Formats: sequence, C-alpha cells, structure tokens
Amino acid sequence: MPGPDPATLTFSTRYLPPPSRHRALHELSEQGLLPVVPLADRAPRVDLVKWRLPGASVLSGRFGGVQQRGEPESGTGAELFFGINAAGDSLARQQRREITIGTGDAVVIDPGGGAFTVLRPGLCRLIGVRVPRHAVPSADGAGQPPLRLVPAGTAALELLTRYLGSILAGPPPPPGQLTDAVVAHLTELIELSLLAPGSGALPARDPGVRAARLTAIKADIGRHLTDSSLSVAALAGRHGITPRYLHMLFEDDAMTYSQYVLDQRLALACRRLRDPRLADRTISSIAHDAGFGDLSYFNRTFRRRYGVTPSGARAPAPG
Repeated sequence: MPGPDPATLTFSTRYLPPPSRHRALHELSEQGLLPVVPLADRAPRVDLVKWRLPGASVLSGRFGGVQQRGEPESGTGAELFFGINAAGDSLARQQRREITIGTGDAVVIDPGGGAFTVLRPGLCRLIGVRVPRHAVPSADGAGQPPLRLVPAGTAALELLTRYLGSILAGPPPPPGQLTDAVVAHLTELIELSLLAPGSGALPARDPGVRAARLTAIKADIGRHLTDSSLSVAALAGRHGITPRYLHMLFEDDAMTYSQYVLDQRLALACRRLRDPRLADRTISSIAHDAGFGDLSYFNRTFRRRYGVTPSGARAPAPG
C-alpha cells in the first residue's frame, strides 16, 4: 500500500494468507509499482519500503520466494539497478550470464543488456537503488558486461551499505537540496564501487565518501550516545579512519564533534525530562543515562541550550 507520502510505498505479506500474497504481488507488478512476482512453488514473503526520489529510487526490505524482473531499456531514460544483499543469497540472470550474489555482495544490472531476473527463493534482506544510467559513467565502460558482481569487502560498497542503512532508518529526505545531495552521494558511491572493487582505500576528499562516512558516524554516535566512554578514538577505530579525519568530517557540517555529541545528549535528556512516564526519575539519573558524568556541567549546558533549568523542563507527574 502507498505510504502517507505519495512518493513512498510500503507493503508486507505478513498478515496475508498465501493465495492472497500471490495475487497482491501480481497486482503490484502489473501496476508498475514493484517488479517482483511470486515463485509458483513457494509461499512468498515480502516486507518493504520504497522511496521515489528525484533522480533515484531506493528499496529496502526482506524478500523470499519471489523473482525480480527487469525489462530491456535503452536511451536516456534507462535506469541502472544496484542491488545489495545485506543478508541471504540470490541468483541474477541476464541473457546467458548468471551470477550468484551472497551476503554482503552487490549486483549491478544494466537493462541495456537485455531483460533480467533475480531469483530469491530463500529469505534475504535487500537494499536496491535505481539511478539513471548516464549518472554512473563506469556503467557504460567499454568491454564491461551489463551484469556484474561487486564483491563483499569492497570498501565503497561497505560505505554505501552503511550510508543507506542510516538514511533508511528515518523518513525520506524532503524535496530540495537535501534530496539532491543524497542522490548525488548515492551515485558517487555506486560509481566508486564499480571503479574499485576490492578493499582498497577510498578517496578521502570525495564529497560522496565524506558525506557517507559522516552519516554512518552520526548513526554510530546515536547507538552509543548513552555511553559516557564514547570517544573520538573509539569511533575512528570502528570506521577505519584517523581521529583527525573524523574531526574534518564534522567541519564539513560547520560543527565540531564535541558540539554534535553534546547537542544529541541534551536533546535526549530533554525528551526524557518531558516524558510524564519518567516523572519519578531524578534529574541526576536522567543526566547520567544520557551520557553526562558531571551533573553541574549538565545543568549549566542544559540551561544555556534551552533557556530553562532541567527541573523547569520537567513534565508534571501523572495523576
């Protein structure tokens, strides 16, 4: 079913009996909303979210017992399909070429090479991106097959996967400069994945690389925000970069690492202070759980940020 945003599609077979699943998938395919059909001898399982952005479409979800189909395309409107197997195995076919896609691998398919299929008999987790073929110059490289594997461990592919996971964790970006930047970063990282398959170093100054790294680092901070031992060194180590490079990434956002972490922790503490369900918690325990080790520092920075003391921001006790 379409989501609240007309450019968003959400669909799940979770609560549909098997016969209805087959019928629903065929209807979506016939309407051109989802190029996936059920395998005749399987009970299909699909849970997905699909975004249509200006210049790209992004699909994420779990698929099993289905076959993806793509028709031949040519000309300026042709789109390149870049599918990442985050988990599970798939089998891609185009003309007489066949590729097995394992966990962490990606497949790139140029529909200019003819019709294609991707079999997903067992459950797998997929992140798929479609972009205009002309936006990825290496897709038209001389001698390059239209069906290619990008192996797991490719540095740009791993960064792209983390970047997609971070942006898909939230709502679609609003139309405008932000969406344009996201689409530009996606196409840059796809291009890098095709140009340099393998674990080689990524170009540190590439805008798409820098934006994707920063997005992944911010998501990592969000997961460890309540850990008072969160540090630049630990973050940099997890992402395979130097602490200096990490600081430079935040400079791209006109912000420091320390400022970003402080803002996120203050916002978390503020939400919890205003939550009536937590009215029996002490301010010091809320501050500590938000990653603050010094209560006086928390009180001072909270008042500077919100213009009110933590006690003044508290929600009244229920009842």
